[in-house]
Amino acid sequence: MQGRLWGTSPRDWAEVSEPLVRPLHAATVAALRPLDGRSLLDAGCGSGLALRIAAAAGARVSGLDASAALLEVARERVPDADLRVGDLADLPYADATFDVVTAFNAIQYADDPRVAAAELARVARPGGRVAIGVWGDPARCQTEAVFAAVRAVAPPPPGAARPLGVSTPGVVEGLLDDAGLTVTTVGEVDCPFTYPDLDTGWRGQRTAGPLVRAVEVAGEAAVRTAFDAAHEPHRRPDGSYRQDNVFRFIIAARRAA
Repeated sequence: MQGRLWGTSPRDWAEVSEPLVRPLHAATVAALRPLDGRSLLDAGCGSGLALRIAAAAGARVSGLDASAALLEVARERVPDADLRVGDLADLPYADATFDVVTAFNAIQYADDPRVAAAELARVARPGGRVAIGVWGDPARCQTEAVFAAVRAVAPPPPGAARPLGVSTPGVVEGLLDDAGLTVTTVGEVDCPFTYPDLDTGWRGQRTAGPLVRAVEVAGEAAVRTAFDAAHEPHRRPDGSYRQDNVFRFIIAARRAA
């Protein structure tokens, strides 16, 4: 399901939305250095921005995503990467395969984040590291107003994944600890979402899985109206829009057996 939802407009996602979280990717990769010659898996790699940053830092990169369409863009960006379609809850790799495993804004969309965290840990080598990137404190993420407005128009079914679903401090840390990992580093990154106009913002965010589903439920006109209204308080004098957001990354090391 997630592969279908996130793969509707891969170019729009890659060009408009994915670059908005580049600061999170860059800060996490910097905290994971040195990466020269290290094997790195990005689980939920999307259209490959984090893979490209990691490869530039010297890592030997592999990527997995539920969306075959997004992986086609990733293949263009990182042609030497080993890219596979798959599920976070059932990674198609042997135990202890990678030196580093990352997952950016992905774990919250797994049917069971606990199982997904255990899979990330399983494919990391003893002493290897797992890094998870998620939205930060919802009270400090202005884009949560957009998600709330969309939920009001198209209420998700009970238990449905939310973008900020694992953002409460301590949740990701607990998942990593349960998976046999020891948290070593926690960081915070500012990721403002800026658009020159609402049409550009809609073109990018319309490709995100929760909005795709909302459009399927309530229709594009209703969701677009909610999207525009939620952005209006963030309109700047030059007609552009900016919503300030905070993201977190948590790095943990796999404990020896």
